Amino acid sequence: MDHVAIMKKSWGLTKKILTGEKKIESRWYKTKYAPWDKVKAGDTIYFKDSGEPVTVRAEVEKIMQFSDLSQNKVKEVLDQYGMDDGIGKERISEFFLRFKDKKYCMQSCLKNPQEVTPFDISKKGFGAMASWIIVKDINSIKVHG
Repeated sequence: MDHVAIMKKSWGLTKKILTGEKKIESRWYKTKYAPWDKVKAGDTIYFKDSGEPVTVRAEVEKIMQFSDLSQNKVKEVLDQYGMDDGIGKERISEFFLRFKDKKYCMQSCLKNPQEVTPFDISKKGFGAMASWIIVKDINSIKVHG
């Protein structure tokens, strides 16, 4: 399967995937929500900053899912994996405040990150606010123009 992860541009994490500073893509939720149980090792994740074209792709090496999170567990996950998630030590507490009430965390461990020729996608049918899109083949949502 192919996935498109839409990133908050202001967090500047897309570039960190290419440099290897970000080896994990995490998603935090209050309820189980895609991509929970939908990403597998060997899948490809394409990354784009919101409002920008897709510019990066990486392969999924493995998946880690954490559920029934408490504030202590959220802190443990951030302490253990935050650096590999592209969050500098100095920003862990900022992200803890953002995620402390989340109950689920899904982490995709990335390998072979590559820059791709930028392309746009159509989110038609996925909702304008979708932050994760799952398709059999990325070409099915590529905008050819």
